Amino acid sequence: MQKILPFAITTLLGSSAMAAELVVKLEVPKLDVAEYHKPYVALWIERPDQTLAANLQVWYDLKKRNNEGAKWLKDLRQWWRRTGRELSLPIDGVSAATRIVGEHSLSFAGDSNALAKLPAGEYNLIVEAAREGGGREVVKVPFVWGGKEIAAVTAQGSHELGKVSVQVKK
Repeated sequence: MQKILPFAITTLLGSSAMAAELVVKLEVPKLDVAEYHKPYVALWIERPDQTLAANLQVWYDLKKRNNEGAKWLKDLRQWWRRTGRELSLPIDGVSAATRIVGEHSLSFAGDSNALAKLPAGEYNLIVEAAREGGGREVVKVPFVWGGKEIAAVTAQGSHELGKVSVQVKK
């Protein structure tokens, strides 16, 4: 079941320059379970009509022989349906290893492959997490790319994800 979570927008500073960097902070919470597996996570940007604008990262088990870790990516259902099944994995600059419990900071330069052609406008950062033997969760964080203000936007996951924040820097 998809759960869209509430968000809070905090305006930090006004400016008229185009966005140069997207900073995402993502918390992987500690779960009290008998057998813990690091989550597979996909981060992507979608337009207001829910079409894919850019893939940012996909965390999965890259070290399994014969790319076997990729077969579990289907559990990232929304990402898989929108773009994953059409991709040849691993993807240079997008694929990454799973991450441990804690807060992870990711930075995407405005001139990177994912963001270079992204026109100014309203978007959603989508973060989807799924764990073997665990649950699945989707967090949607709206943000403005190339706007007149630098803004930080946050959303709170409920079980597979903790706090997710997006900051657009000039």
